[in-house]
Amino acid sequence: MSKRYFALCAAVALTVTAASGRAQEAPEIDILRVVVGQPGMWSASAPAIGQKAGIFRKHGLALDLVDASSLGRPTHAVASGSADLGIGVGTAAVLRAYSKGAPVRVIGANFTGAGDLYWYVRADSPIKRLDDLSDKTTIGFSATGSSSYHVVLAFIRELRLRGLPTATGNQRATLTQVMSGQVDVGWAAPPFGLKEVSEGKIRLIANGNDAPTLRTQTVRVDIVNANALKIRNDLIMRFVRAYRETLDWMFTSPQAVEIYAKEFKVAPELVAMIRDKFETREAMQNDRVSDLDAVMANAVALKFLDRPLSKQQVADLIQIPPL
Repeated sequence: MSKRYFALCAAVALTVTAASGRAQEAPEIDILRVVVGQPGMWSASAPAIGQKAGIFRKHGLALDLVDASSLGRPTHAVASGSADLGIGVGTAAVLRAYSKGAPVRVIGANFTGAGDLYWYVRADSPIKRLDDLSDKTTIGFSATGSSSYHVVLAFIRELRLRGLPTATGNQRATLTQVMSGQVDVGWAAPPFGLKEVSEGKIRLIANGNDAPTLRTQTVRVDIVNANALKIRNDLIMRFVRAYRETLDWMFTSPQAVEIYAKEFKVAPELVAMIRDKFETREAMQNDRVSDLDAVMANAVALKFLDRPLSKQQVADLIQIPPL
């Protein structure tokens, strides 16, 4: 055989060996489907930001991120196996689902306190603060059982607030009702409405943390399908590690602000306001659910739960990996 033939064989062999080596070096990527209960909120954006930054890929994960509106309630999506994990899910809703036998488990706190919710009035409103409300003043919340509903009830109970609680639907519908004069006080969560605040169209008059008992309650959690936690435990633990790494990075890197601003079409200066004023690192601690007894008491009072979960049930439900 010719020298040219042997040279060609050697070249092919080197190419195959090099390609094989690159394939061995490339990390194996596993896919997890994640339903986001509060899409667009800074506190629910760690999966999206971490994926854009390459943090989850570093842990061998690719996330299939799905808006809750396309899968139904996050607890249902996770319980049915339509999604592996749920981010930013109301704690009371998770307690209720678990008490009814849904195979869901809590693997992290998502948000503690109610500082990410605010109430506002039209700029020309005579209302300056909650104390100015009368028995006929309408104050909005999204829907019965929602976080905003809990806060309005806490305002009434703890601050002796006068006012007429009114279901106003989502944030855009609420803004329309406030600007048209149908509702006196609207509710919102950043980034929604901050543009109107900066333009002087609306004024903030209250924050959810104005209700003292809500400041220490974990109001939203991150959940996982119980079967996925058991069968795909390694993947779920990798997700938790990548998620926590992303949280730290979100509050230390200007690039995180840039990614969020581009991804959700929010001005960078408003993102900085959200991070520093409304959805802080302390509120987004992930390793513990706080003041669960109070959360359960509220859930029972609002008939979300028939009775508080037992200690054994709580231990089974909350399976947050240690730091």
